[in-house]
Amino acid sequence: MIYPWIWRHLPGPRWARAVMLTLILGIVVLSLFQWVFPWVAAQLPNQSQTVGGQ
Repeated sequence: MIYPWIWRHLPGPRWARAVMLTLILGIVVLSLFQWVFPWVAAQLPNQSQTVGGQ
């Protein structure tokens, strides 16, 4: 699993590793929302649907 590998390779005491791991996860989530998800949404076909369309 990836999380134990990351935990073992982070330097410092337990509290510092917890802070660094939280920051790393926050950066990953922010990057996904900023760049990856918008790019994927642009690649998907447009599915604009309306309720009760005519």
